[in-house]
Amino acid sequence: NLMSTVPYLGSDLVQWVWGGFAVSGVTLTRFFTFHFVLPFILAGLVGAHIMFLHESGSNNPLGVSCGQDKIPFHPYFITKDIMGVMAVGGLLMWVCLFSPDMLGDPEN
Repeated sequence: NLMSTVPYLGSDLVQWVWGGFAVSGVTLTRFFTFHFVLPFILAGLVGAHIMFLHESGSNNPLGVSCGQDKIPFHPYFITKDIMGVMAVGGLLMWVCLFSPDMLGDPEN
């Protein structure tokens, strides 16, 4: 186990994470809870970050005005995005129709 290589704390850290001397139901419960709760914690942190950024506003400490070389999003970037989606979709369609076993396991 990688956590057992931590100096002085490794064996205690492994025992705490595992919930005992071996992997058991407690370990499964802890990891399931961690993997279930972590996305909600991250979403809350992202929401707080966006809220604080919205309240204070972003700043421009150098005072550089970069609005001179802008082009409109529509139709230039919309067309570019649609072409990319069509290319990837066409590649996926080609793989699915003409060689469906290309990425499959040989035993299946």
